[in-house]
Amino acid sequence: MTALFYLGTHQPGWLAAATVPLFVSDRRLRGYRHLPRASAAWALDSGGFTELATHGSWSHGPTPCQYVARIRRYRDEIGRLTWAAPQDWMCEPWIVAKTGLSVAEHQRRTVANYQQLHDLAPDLPIVPVLQGWTVADYLRCADRYISAGVDLTAAPLVGLGTVCRRQSTADAGRIIGALHAAGIRRLHGFGFKVLGLRRYSHLLASADSMAWSVEARRSAPLPGCTRHINCANCPRYAYRWRDQVLAAIATPAAEQLALFDVA
Repeated sequence: MTALFYLGTHQPGWLAAATVPLFVSDRRLRGYRHLPRASAAWALDSGGFTELATHGSWSHGPTPCQYVARIRRYRDEIGRLTWAAPQDWMCEPWIVAKTGLSVAEHQRRTVANYQQLHDLAPDLPIVPVLQGWTVADYLRCADRYISAGVDLTAAPLVGLGTVCRRQSTADAGRIIGALHAAGIRRLHGFGFKVLGLRRYSHLLASADSMAWSVEARRSAPLPGCTRHINCANCPRYAYRWRDQVLAAIATPAAEQLALFDVA
C-alpha cells in the first residue's frame, strides 16, 4: 500500500496512546473539556455525513467560526494534527434527497465553506474536498475550486468524498482516474474499506476507515477480551484489523490497475 492509512475511531482517548495515525470526528471531540495529548499523527473529520444524514443541513452543527475555533484548539491542545476536513456536503442520492438540494448546490456550498474556513483561518491545515456523484460532477466541482482561485493540483491534499459506498464498482476508479488526468493527484479517500483500498490505494495519498468497528460489533470478542461483549470499542481489535488490512492490500500496482477501467 502506498497511501497513508488513518485508522478511524470514535474513541478520542486513543489519541494519547496511539501508535498509528488516527482519524477522529469533531462530533466526538467537541464535548471534551480536557483533551488528550496525541502520541501519533491524526486527522480531523468534520462529521458532515452524520450532520446531513440526521438533519439534512449543517444548521444543527457548529458555525464556520465555531468550527475554526475548535480546530485551532485541537491543533494547540492535542497536537500532531495533520489536516482537518471542511464542513462539506456529501452527494449520495439519499443525502441529496434528505437535503432537498441539487448536487450542484451541494458542490457550491462545499466550495463556499472551504473558502470561508480558509479566509477565517489561513493558518489551519483545512483541506479542500471534492464532492459529486458522476465523473463529470467531480470535474465540475474541481472547476468551481479553480474559479474560486484554489489550485487543487498544488494542494498538499484534496479530499475525495461520496465514494466510500461505491468502492466495489468501477465508478471510484473512473473518478480517481479522471482527477489524476486533470492533475489532481494528492487525494484522500474518505471511508475506504478493504476492497476499495486493495483496488485504489496506490492511486491515493491517504485514506481512512472505521470498518473494523462494524465487524467487531457483529463478532464475538477476541480471546482475552473479557471486559466487553464485543470489540467495537477495542483498540486491540482495531490495531489487529489494521495490520490485517495492510497485509491484505499489499498487491502489486500492475495487478490493481487491471481491476478497473479509467478510460
